[in-house]
Amino acid sequence: MEILPSYMKLYESGELHKRRDYLMKRLEKCDLCPRQCKVNRLTNVGTCRVGNEIKISEYVLYPGEEPVLQGENGAGGIFFSNCTMRCVYCQNFNFSQLGFGKNISTIDLAEIFLKLQNEMKAANLDLVTATPYLPFIFDALIYAIERGFRLPIVWNTSSYERIDTLKMMEDVVDIYLADIRYTSNIVSKRFSGVKDYWSNVQIAVKEMYRQIGETFIVDEKSNILKRGIIIRILVLPNLINQAKEALKFLKYDVSEKVHVSLMDQYVPVYKAKNHEKLSRYLYKSEYQEVVDYLYELGFENGWIQTHNLKEEDKVKEVFSTLQ
Repeated sequence: MEILPSYMKLYESGELHKRRDYLMKRLEKCDLCPRQCKVNRLTNVGTCRVGNEIKISEYVLYPGEEPVLQGENGAGGIFFSNCTMRCVYCQNFNFSQLGFGKNISTIDLAEIFLKLQNEMKAANLDLVTATPYLPFIFDALIYAIERGFRLPIVWNTSSYERIDTLKMMEDVVDIYLADIRYTSNIVSKRFSGVKDYWSNVQIAVKEMYRQIGETFIVDEKSNILKRGIIIRILVLPNLINQAKEALKFLKYDVSEKVHVSLMDQYVPVYKAKNHEKLSRYLYKSEYQEVVDYLYELGFENGWIQTHNLKEEDKVKEVFSTLQ
């Protein structure tokens, strides 16, 4: 039996259109992200450097996500330009921090949705750092649905989100792919330029889990995830206690049944060399200590990665299911 995305019911009831209109109105005094800059983005650009236009770096079949998000061809990734955060080690800094990309219309975006589904045969629609563009995404989604779009939506997020904005995504987004970078506002201010990251992330992750819960629906034939939540933790050099605290938060404040993706793929790019703690690759011993703690806490669902990095190596993403 075909598993339809949740947004179909919202489209049919007209609720999706109402949410789009509400989000568009919020652009007049933008408060979509926790920065709440209140800029009129219809005439100016917000702190995120986004105004009233859509700007993307690229759209691709992306094979680097977790196995249940890849399918045969890869996730249908759309990489949006600019970001609400300022991570000094961002691997996507060319477009997320420096703003490189191409301006497109809402119809162009909708046509990309359809192309990823119909021509490129993507497993899903994987929206990367898309929060500033949410009203336009809803508008494009409505256009695409009317032309047969049915892929599940993956919200690929830093988790630096406002609960009011996340509530607009309930039953529109079927899959949350959510990072926990830090468990300290001081650390997040230093390395990502946001002073309230952890304060907001705890609320955001709990809200995402409220929406999805323990549901984890994987299509038996394709092995593609249709609905669920995956929490990513990128283990950072010299900051393994941040990763361990994130795991502790998930166990005691969310659920030890949540799917965790513990990532060993940190690369000191962009401005990382200017920060002593982040200027090197992660040691195997550091990653292993966090893996051991993950098992100690009793997590059974998710993935770990094989450590393949030396000081000069590039990332090789190898996911292994938790045993």
